[in-house]
Amino acid sequence: MKITLGSLVAGAGFGTVTSLANALSSPYTEIGAPLKGTPGGRTAKVLSLLLDSGWAWAALAVAAGWLAGTLVRGALAGTLSLIAATVAYYLTDAYVADAESAMAYWAVAALLFGPALGAVGAAVRRPGRVGLFAALTVPVGAAVQMVVMPPRPHLTLTPSIVLAEAVVWTGAVLGVVLAVRRFRAERRTVTVSPM
Repeated sequence: MKITLGSLVAGAGFGTVTSLANALSSPYTEIGAPLKGTPGGRTAKVLSLLLDSGWAWAALAVAAGWLAGTLVRGALAGTLSLIAATVAYYLTDAYVADAESAMAYWAVAALLFGPALGAVGAAVRRPGRVGLFAALTVPVGAAVQMVVMPPRPHLTLTPSIVLAEAVVWTGAVLGVVLAVRRFRAERRTVTVSPM
C-alpha cells in the first residue's frame, strides 16, 4: 500500500512540477509572460528542459521501481508513477497553459513502458551484471537522448540550453561512474572473501 501511494504521489508531483516549469518558462502563457527575460524565467527554462524529456520520465519510473524493491512491485510502482505523472501533467497543463491534451496517448505509453522501467529500477539492487546494466539504464538513456534528440527548442544555443545540457551530461557521466564503481567493488568483495 505504501508503495502504491508513494508512486502515485511522486508521479503526481513530478507531472505537476514539469507542467508548471513548462508554463513558467513560456512567454506565451499567462503565468510565464511576466517572467520573460528574468532569472526566474531562465531558471524555469532550465527546469523545463531537464524535466520534460524522455530520460527524466524514465528515471521517475526507474526510481519508483528501485524504491519498491522487488521486480513485481517495481513494475507496478513504475507504471503507477508514470500514469500519475501523466494525469497530473495534463490536468495542470489545462489549468496553467490552456494546452491541448495528449493524455490518452501518454497513458498508453505509461502502461507499455512503466512495468519494464519499474522492474529495471528494482533490478538495480541486484548484484553483478544484472544490477550494473539496470543501473546504467537511465544515464546511458540520457546520453543517447542528448545525442539523438538534445533539448534544443531553438536553432540558436541559449545559456539555459547550454546549462541544461551540461547538467544532463554531468549526471549521465556520474551515473555511469557510480554504477561501474559499485560493480567493481562488489567483484572485489566476492574475489577477496574466503570460501
